[in-house]
Amino acid sequence: MTLSINSKDAETLLAWLKDQRQSRGMSMRELGDLLGVPHSFVQKVESGERRLDVVEYVWYCKALGISPMDGIRKIS
Repeated sequence: MTLSINSKDAETLLAWLKDQRQSRGMSMRELGDLLGVPHSFVQKVESGERRLDVVEYVWYCKALGISPMDGIRKIS
């Protein structure tokens, strides 16, 4: 079994999150400010260095103004 953080599904989801941020013209710093975290948090998430738990994933999506279910559909 492959760890989920290194899986193709994880890569797909992270690429989708990054694309959603960029398509809104939002910088990592701006998203970090919305989330109340340093921009390095966003960088680590998008690079796969840091894993989001379910609650953080929902907060991340809400900060981007996207549905968490849209991301889930990408990998299911």
